[in-house]
Amino acid sequence: MSAWHETLKFVGDSQTAMANFPLNAKREAGFELWQVQLGLMPSDFKPMPTVGAGAYEMRVKTQGQWRVIYVAKHADAVYVLHCFYKTTPKTAQPDIDSSAKRYELFGVQHGTKENRS
Repeated sequence: MSAWHETLKFVGDSQTAMANFPLNAKREAGFELWQVQLGLMPSDFKPMPTVGAGAYEMRVKTQGQWRVIYVAKHADAVYVLHCFYKTTPKTAQPDIDSSAKRYELFGVQHGTKENRS
């Protein structure tokens, strides 16, 4: 990552979900997203190809296991697709599905998805 992203854009209820994180987890997630806006990678993350190309899962290990799924491959913004509390070692399928659905919506809106007629 090397580009500055001017804004954060939250997709679906991701902003409300992040607002419900405990204070310290919310602060850490906000700091890490700011790092992504600066063109850096968060301190703890992994690619999420099951969600879509360029999607990442940011790990916030403060007051539990919190996750932020985001995409930063477009220059205009960092798109936050899904925020949630993780209760198992593996990311739950409903969280992957929700993120993938929002990724698909995001792709259609930005002309990055092929039209399938």
